[in-house]
Amino acid sequence: MATSTSAQTCYRHPSRETRVSCSNCGRPICPDCMTSTPVGMRCPECSRDRTQVRTIQNVQAAVQLTPVLIAVCVIAGLASGSVGAGGAGNQLFERGALFGPLIALDHEYWRLITGGFLHSGLIHLGFNMYLLWMLGNLLEPALGQVRFGLLYFTSLLAGSAGALLVEPNAVTVGASGAVFGLMAAAFLELRQRGFDPMASGIGPLILLNLVITFVPGFNISIGGHIGGLIGGAIAITLIQQTSSKQRRPYGIAGLIVLCVVFAVVGVVAADAGLPPGVRG
Repeated sequence: MATSTSAQTCYRHPSRETRVSCSNCGRPICPDCMTSTPVGMRCPECSRDRTQVRTIQNVQAAVQLTPVLIAVCVIAGLASGSVGAGGAGNQLFERGALFGPLIALDHEYWRLITGGFLHSGLIHLGFNMYLLWMLGNLLEPALGQVRFGLLYFTSLLAGSAGALLVEPNAVTVGASGAVFGLMAAAFLELRQRGFDPMASGIGPLILLNLVITFVPGFNISIGGHIGGLIGGAIAITLIQQTSSKQRRPYGIAGLIVLCVVFAVVGVVAADAGLPPGVRG
């Protein structure tokens, strides 16, 4: 049962204060509007929907996009030659890596996305894919494929924008920005559902990765990690605010707008990173 720390008013009876929210849509409900279900208290509208019993089989069936994203990253890593011992990379790596000057001068805007599917070595790829698998299994069944996919790409583009804001002239690759966004989303989603993110392990995972981000010598994109974290937090907040069936299309539209906004920020940051005489 989702609860909040401060009293709200029932969405059907505005004069009644309550600290209980519907476990499905999150709207505040008073005792007269509560229906007890196996998954907590629900509002009258959500209680009419049959609650699907979660089994290992149907949860696994709901996780379909996550394996696709992992497969694309693995195939891209193998095709680019960047996951070998040396991680040298070939023309695919050079044409897909995030690099501000080529985005600004040659308008190679695809790098804002393709850079998030390339990696600089086997360890880099393996660590990101492990986290993507773990977080995807947590978030995709809860959000659905469309919203999870938009959350992922919002975080990826936010990570690209952050990397270009901090180091526009550095070559940057990796799904870390998107993964950091998923970590932020998991943290806020667990808290919204009444669970302690620190006890679940998501909170310590974020703190550990943030510490590693700022350790000298690891060659980590600070802007990419922080940008992805911010992008994921904004995206999941929008999803939570538009979780009801009636408002869900507005949330999806909002996520698409967020993707565009972060892409534009990345392009502007890439252009700003050029020397004044070169800037168009």
